[in-house]
Amino acid sequence: MRTHHKAYKETHPCICMSKGTCGAITRKEYAKGRGKNPCGKTVSVDEPYEIYKNEASGFEWRVLKKYQTPAKEAENRFARWFCAVKSPMTYDSWEMGDVYARDVMSYGERVK
Repeated sequence: MRTHHKAYKETHPCICMSKGTCGAITRKEYAKGRGKNPCGKTVSVDEPYEIYKNEASGFEWRVLKKYQTPAKEAENRFARWFCAVKSPMTYDSWEMGDVYARDVMSYGERVK
């Protein structure tokens, strides 16, 4: 275990806590925009955070990362997500890139 200077222990409240409690926040705090972004880590195409589809056009968006918390996304009309997108134009393969969150939510229907 690392030892810290006495002054550091007095100024940093989490130094003596067990692992994982420093970043813990309540749902109420998270709704207010505080804390970590639960979708901030990039995941694989097989395990996306959310899936949106538009059956009429054949588009499918898989959300692999969100750059902001939901509270901040609601305030920002230019909020973006990192997505894998499949459409008839991609010949059944995934193309990855940033997409405006409002476009995905307006054109697609959430499946997962």
